[in-house]
Amino acid sequence: MERKFIRLLKQWEEQKSPEPLMVTGARQVGKTWLLKQFCEENYEDYVYVNLEEQRDCLSAFEGNLNPEAIIRTLEQLLGRAIGKGTAIFFDEIQQSEKAITSLKYFCESPHNYRVLCAGSLLGVKLVRFESSFPVGKVRVKRMYPMDFEEFLLACGEEALRDGIAMAAKSMKPLPDGVHQKALRLYHDYLFTGGMPRMVQEYLARDKNVMHMDRENFQNLQLAYLADMSKYTTSPAEGVKIVEVYNSVPRQLARDNPKFKYSEVRPRATRRDFQAPVDWLTASGMVYRVNKLEAPLIPLKGYEDAESFKIYLSDTGLLINMCALPYQTLLSETHNIYKGSVIENYVVQQLTAKGKALYYFKPSESMEIDLVWEEEGQIVPAEIKSGRHKRSTSLKNFREKYHPLKAFRFSELNFGESDGLLSVPLYACFCI
Repeated sequence: MERKFIRLLKQWEEQKSPEPLMVTGARQVGKTWLLKQFCEENYEDYVYVNLEEQRDCLSAFEGNLNPEAIIRTLEQLLGRAIGKGTAIFFDEIQQSEKAITSLKYFCESPHNYRVLCAGSLLGVKLVRFESSFPVGKVRVKRMYPMDFEEFLLACGEEALRDGIAMAAKSMKPLPDGVHQKALRLYHDYLFTGGMPRMVQEYLARDKNVMHMDRENFQNLQLAYLADMSKYTTSPAEGVKIVEVYNSVPRQLARDNPKFKYSEVRPRATRRDFQAPVDWLTASGMVYRVNKLEAPLIPLKGYEDAESFKIYLSDTGLLINMCALPYQTLLSETHNIYKGSVIENYVVQQLTAKGKALYYFKPSESMEIDLVWEEEGQIVPAEIKSGRHKRSTSLKNFREKYHPLKAFRFSELNFGESDGLLSVPLYACFCI
């Protein structure tokens, strides 16, 4: 499968950056597989060390954190030579805080070691790092589930991908047959999600979502639940994290999906569940979209961190948690669950593009689904998902704030009118 994240890895290697590369992201997004593939294709030799499975290797970081001393110990433990040109991949590095600290010394070494590392809950570890994190000595990148463009490529639909990209550039409608085909694949993606294992399952079943084994989702959610119990400060915190995570589909299905602590547990407050929300956000299992007090540059300066929405990292997981049948996602259906899935999809796609997303709701009668910053300009977007009919909100926003462009995501074809760009939902990856 082609992953766009490989470009970041190649850029790091081409620059011969002395900083070790650290890849964060939720479990099962493909970090280990992609880093292994990259090492195999770009180095004559590499060594793979999984600090969760090969726990004896943790002792390499117990003494002197000098890179040469660490490598000598690893050579003895692994029974193999590690030359100066050998790349080193530390997986599940969150198991050792000292291993993370040692990256500073690898960075400062004159030998320019090629060191890569990853971990399922590395984001949580970094937030709760007790030692001195090697700021400026490590290049940290987050990896996400496959977006719809990568899904198309995995399906062998490169020509369709190119056609969508060309139409997005010109804002000219695609031929209706092509548009309908793209919508069918988009619906399949909603149901399948972007986890590589589920995309493989979809392909193995001849691209028939009705024949897919949904047990893979159950196994992934069990692994998530295990992580929530394993990587926490106490059993009570683990219980709270599970409660917050399980409440997300319920929160999204409401007419107003603003996150409410009382939806997690009756009479609960921010004090009860703020830490679990932060844990899930850092883990990459959920995406948080904060409210804007005012749509002004810089957006970060006008966010209201007390009001926010939470979305799951993958639509496939969301649909599985809601036990939604495929038919609820089709164009002719209209229900609140479909609306929540589509909003989750758009957030998932744009977050993978690196956009910091917000929403704007100055009154009960007006809401802009998403707002982001692009080249110093405010960009508003409306998602036509069946949940609301808020075209007047975007119209009023444009009249008041005069953005250079605005997006309307729906199942309609491409179109443009006076700075309002109508973009099919399957073309979010082109933004």
